Amino acid sequence: MTRARRLSHLPGLLPFLVPALLTGGGVALPLLYLVLRALEADPSTLQAVLFRPKNLELLGNTLALLLGVLLLTTLIALPLAFLTTRTDLKGKRLLSLLLTLPLAIPGYVGAYVLLAATGPGGLLPLPRPEGYWGALLVLSLITYPYLFLGLRAAFLGLDPGLEEAARTLGLGPLAAFFRAAFPQLLPALLSGYLVVGLHVLGDFGTVSLLRYETFSYAIYLQYSAAFDRVYAAWLALFLLLLTGGLLLLEGAFLRRLSLARTGKGSSKKARPVPLGRLAPLAYLLAALPPLLALVLPLYALLHLARRFPSGEFTGLWEALSHSALAALPAALLALGMALPMAYLAARHPSPASRLLERLAYLGYAIPPLAFALAWIFFSLKSLPFLYGTLPLLVLVLAFHFLPESLGPVRGALYQVPKRLEEAARTLGHSPAHAFFRVTFPLLWRGAVAGGALAFIGAVKELPITLLLAPMGYATLATRVFSYTQEAMFAEAAPFALLIVLLSAAFVGVLLWSERRF
Repeated sequence: MTRARRLSHLPGLLPFLVPALLTGGGVALPLLYLVLRALEADPSTLQAVLFRPKNLELLGNTLALLLGVLLLTTLIALPLAFLTTRTDLKGKRLLSLLLTLPLAIPGYVGAYVLLAATGPGGLLPLPRPEGYWGALLVLSLITYPYLFLGLRAAFLGLDPGLEEAARTLGLGPLAAFFRAAFPQLLPALLSGYLVVGLHVLGDFGTVSLLRYETFSYAIYLQYSAAFDRVYAAWLALFLLLLTGGLLLLEGAFLRRLSLARTGKGSSKKARPVPLGRLAPLAYLLAALPPLLALVLPLYALLHLARRFPSGEFTGLWEALSHSALAALPAALLALGMALPMAYLAARHPSPASRLLERLAYLGYAIPPLAFALAWIFFSLKSLPFLYGTLPLLVLVLAFHFLPESLGPVRGALYQVPKRLEEAARTLGHSPAHAFFRVTFPLLWRGAVAGGALAFIGAVKELPITLLLAPMGYATLATRVFSYTQEAMFAEAAPFALLIVLLSAAFVGVLLWSERRF
């Protein structure tokens, strides 16, 4: 499309362009203010902040946890993806569903269950695994499904002819897999590593409850205890540099990959690998992650919930209502923000629309604690009347979970034929009127899926709620966190159980939106 033609379409696109610009600015502006807030320190203070020995300790702890989780999730997800796609196991679809269900467990709930189930008086006669090993175990068990789903899809699309060609050259089955097939899995591995890495870097609840100091934990301590707000801002920037480096590293690896075939390849399916006597061991391996990440937490929560004081049920329903009052408007607002961005990206692709779309994902890639801190500094300076109010919490949750809505809406929009809007335009309708009259009624599936995903994400969200909720505004997530910090495990159980039940809808919506039912 020529520049003149684009300019002629501009007035009709204003109902989409203006909200998209406001959304992009809402994500980026507080981050710019965070940088300005960090640079407010005088030179001597800035030097003391940047060269604190504690920074190296936090960096080492954060990187050690990141690398450990990536290694352990690979050791879990890669064999399981192979077993559920390339072997003769029975019930592979059911196993795949069970292996995906740990997505329903938030990290802080996993940490709470680990603390409650171990140690003196716990369900398991094991020492309490706090610190690095506890955080490594919990984060690996709740994030491996992201890697598993990507690898499973890659295995299903893998050309079996590559391994067959390697076998004809004299390589054994294992050598043929790693020489010919494994390189084809690298894009799925890298994208999975990116998602898992962003979760680890942004995690706050798990590391704080298990007393393992990373950048996220230190940011919260510095801000909540009012020790040093400038240092908290710099810690947030350090964390942003780590996430930015992770994004750049993944992009650099993908650009260097060249995996395209020169021929048509093989269209036949891979022959299932017979397991024989190893089948029982394979079933045990496939059952172990859901057992540790889902069955054990649910059993522990139900067991502890029986000891919940009967007089505390008022607080339970109050926390549930507070979670819904924040999450529901946030999901609807995120959906409203997603519609104009999805329309511009799908119907009018350009560098500007792609930039706006990338800005939307920026709010999700930024660790929640750093994102919340940026909004605190920005609101105190520019919008003081919003600080400490429910509307600010709703707004930041909507910005953070905007990509949860944007993905399904954009996917549904690509499936609606563009000629329907063009026909409406020939009848004299503006682009906005044609969209809402013809296209929008056909987007209901994507809109429902996107809104539900944003709602569940907002219900589970802990660090943003902790920092931005009004005084005394307790949600399910903050109740679990506060009770667990005080080792009041029975009091925390019903709140955690409700979160898990609500979060289970995440998996259902994910499968429904992909039409896998």
